[in-house]
Amino acid sequence: MSAQKKEIFLLDANIIIHAHDLYYHMDRVPEFWRWLEFHADNGSIRMPKETHSEIKGGVKAQHVQWAKHKDVRKSLILAEDFEIALLNRVISEGYASDLNEIETEKIAMDPFLVAYALKDPQNRIVVSNEVSKPSKKRANRKVPDVCDALGVRCCNVFTLLRELDFRTDWQKVI
Repeated sequence: MSAQKKEIFLLDANIIIHAHDLYYHMDRVPEFWRWLEFHADNGSIRMPKETHSEIKGGVKAQHVQWAKHKDVRKSLILAEDFEIALLNRVISEGYASDLNEIETEKIAMDPFLVAYALKDPQNRIVVSNEVSKPSKKRANRKVPDVCDALGVRCCNVFTLLRELDFRTDWQKVI
């Protein structure tokens, strides 16, 4: 009998940015950030280095400092190199095979996020706060729609919170 592989939630940069800016500011809900660190430490949550590089908000922004802290980076960053064949597949099947430079800049690091999930679609889940808009085409496509086109599971932060049982008293359950 083989051991079942553990699911890994791969975070889009917007998860960190929105959490701090909109609903789990570090000063008000520090439990959320400790919860993220806990799940990064145990391997349930990861972030591709390419996606991690998109976390913006100014050098002094708390969420940027948190994400760039060496211990957080060590736990959070997915320690793998991307596979060019998967990245090319995500771009051609998820967006378009003939994107121009402007379109390539627009999609930024999203194809990397999906490509890492495509490495093991049974056990990797993309977490993004982008909202599905199936009518969008080419570089305007949203992460959930690209994931759907490639057979990769995608959810938003609130599904992640339910699936990994976030609560402000989370230490009681570990």
